[in-house]
Amino acid sequence: MADVEIGAMTVLNAVREDIELHTEDGLTLVGEVALPASGRIAATLITLHPLPTHGGFMDSHVYRKAAWRLPALADVAVLRFNTRGTSSPRGTSEGHFEEGVGEAADVRAAVDFAVQRGLPRRWLVGWSFGTELTLMHGSALDVEGAVLLSPPLHRATDADLEAWQHSGKPITALVPELDDFLQPAEAAARFAPLPNLRLIPVEGAKHLWVGEKYVRIVLDLLLDTVLPGHGPLPTEVPAEMIQGATG
Repeated sequence: MADVEIGAMTVLNAVREDIELHTEDGLTLVGEVALPASGRIAATLITLHPLPTHGGFMDSHVYRKAAWRLPALADVAVLRFNTRGTSSPRGTSEGHFEEGVGEAADVRAAVDFAVQRGLPRRWLVGWSFGTELTLMHGSALDVEGAVLLSPPLHRATDADLEAWQHSGKPITALVPELDDFLQPAEAAARFAPLPNLRLIPVEGAKHLWVGEKYVRIVLDLLLDTVLPGHGPLPTEVPAEMIQGATG
């Protein structure tokens, strides 16, 4: 079978499992983990979605496409879930939106799940509101580091940044040139308490990373961060790698 281009709706082969996370304050959160069909897991992404009061959820498009592609293309496991009170086609997580404070327990539950399942080389990946959760609650957790997509820095404080600095864990921020909330020059100033942060401006990009071009840039930079030297990702694959393909 001939190679085919990976498009916006292409789903590649993986082992996909609906999961439930259980928080320390008694909530059940719904999610999915996508694992490489090969059985080899080179790294794990624990994803934290954009603001649920403005349409963010576990299926926000960059994360959905990460789960559709990275297990097959890079042996990377992708864990997605709805934070408290958030709904998606997978279902609704218990609880209600708590402005990023109560969600600390959600982040811990996700990391604990990954640890208990033995998913290796765990990284937090936050997008917009998810970057606030990462910065506020992630530095002391059992992860190797973090990647921030479109950080607005609305809730995270200098103390949160300093906690990451003291942790010694690497952290990378992908900042869109045309972001609605925090553009690269301001981001460089705001992240001053975290001098070891790697800030990557992305020319032409906007806060929501709309367009296949920018999805590919994000996924390539994610892969380069968690598995240096393993990118860029291919843009075409053998047809038999597509979920449901027959040959």
